[in-house]
Amino acid sequence: MVKKGLVEDTYAEAFDGLYVRLLVTADDEETLKKASEDATATPSTVIGRLEGGIEKWLSEKETPDKRKGAILQLWKGLEKDKPLEGVVERFERELSYRIRQDILVKPFTAVFEALQDKPLGRMDMVERVGHCGDGYEWEERVYGRRMIAVPLMVPDFLIERYVGYARGISGGNFWIMCGTKQSVTEAGKAALEAIGRVEGVITPFDVCSAGSKTETKFPLIGPTTNHPYCPSLKEKLGRDSKVPDVVKYIPEIVINGVSMRAVKEAMKAGIEASLGVDGVVMVSAGNYGGKLGEHKIYLRELFR
Repeated sequence: MVKKGLVEDTYAEAFDGLYVRLLVTADDEETLKKASEDATATPSTVIGRLEGGIEKWLSEKETPDKRKGAILQLWKGLEKDKPLEGVVERFERELSYRIRQDILVKPFTAVFEALQDKPLGRMDMVERVGHCGDGYEWEERVYGRRMIAVPLMVPDFLIERYVGYARGISGGNFWIMCGTKQSVTEAGKAALEAIGRVEGVITPFDVCSAGSKTETKFPLIGPTTNHPYCPSLKEKLGRDSKVPDVVKYIPEIVINGVSMRAVKEAMKAGIEASLGVDGVVMVSAGNYGGKLGEHKIYLRELFR
């Protein structure tokens, strides 16, 4: 049972977003791991790119082509000043970069659509991925799927022709207020392991050392450091510092998920796991004063 006094009375500010759920397979574990990690390695939705993560690993019994696989989620933030069609167009372009540069180039890989819910829409992979075959690509029905075969020098790359996208929740988060360096590592590991047991979520940054804020002196960079919560600035900021006593480290874990239920379940599991580690003082969360995100996830309500 989590003591509510260890959970700050605050909320995480979360956002609506679009995501795809891809199933990647390969001939061997090393190639699969490299392709999956490369494709999801740069969480950068805050600068208009995609955010991604590995949801789970699959055995040969769980994939269409009977090879080991991984479920990846890739996310695009919605933009208030752009119609959905424009956001999807950008999403498709950015997604194609990840597939072409990080998966297709790995020998004997394949990509299948793995969306569990009814799609909001579908992207045709011919134009931006299939045409890597320079017009020599072809379509065939294998593994019960409609696949594009892209001829390569190490034959050949397979991708399902239509990839569905859906709406989910991004940016759920919590901060682990740590008094020791060791507790950063141990609490982060415990939290990620607990979150990994929740279906339908990813942690795009895993354990993140760089929580950010919206206001900045350097707009070309985008979001900059959340300086009131930087322990190394506590003495310099004086009363403006918001770092609690005895806290020396504040790692953040960000969670994206296919539903609000999944995000909340993952946040609860991660918080419970982290609070069981010696050296963790309390748990808080990051928000923007409720001005940006469509959703507020109150930490203490997770434990009612």
